[in-house]
Amino acid sequence: MPKGPFLPSEFVPTQFSTAADKANFGNMLLHFLDADCSRELFTKRLYDRLSMTFGHIAHCDIEDFYSTWFTRDRHRLGFIQNLLRWPCHGDPKFTFSDVEQAIQRVVRERNYLARYELRAAEALRAAEISELQRLEAKYRVFPATEGATPPLEAMARETPTVENAPSSSLIQMSLF
Repeated sequence: MPKGPFLPSEFVPTQFSTAADKANFGNMLLHFLDADCSRELFTKRLYDRLSMTFGHIAHCDIEDFYSTWFTRDRHRLGFIQNLLRWPCHGDPKFTFSDVEQAIQRVVRERNYLARYELRAAEALRAAEISELQRLEAKYRVFPATEGATPPLEAMARETPTVENAPSSSLIQMSLF
């Protein structure tokens, strides 16, 4: 019984890979995606084949590949987008194009694109809210209590303006 949706009978063997090798690769990749791209499941065997499919050729090693595509939700989204856009070139007798097409079909059926779009949007929102809270804590002026001087108003009184600054303290600068 296969560990995924693909059976060897669905694929054409190549000179160097059996139909079972192709089915195993497809099933391993889908299992990896289902497990939220767990680092433990990103084996050398999966990396070796994945780095030769879907147009992935520019990575030197497994760690670089993993950190580029799978460490953040937005990276995973980019991976899924790239996977779905890939035109699957080549004759299945010589390439893994048949497996690439089958993986694309299952990724669409399982709606990975929408799933990772939602996760990436949620991660971005969380990061932006965290940044907003940090900036508000630093810059937000809260209503003054009775008798207390608001910090920005006190600073404004102490900071000389152009009108009341002595002419010797004015410095002309160029912004270019």
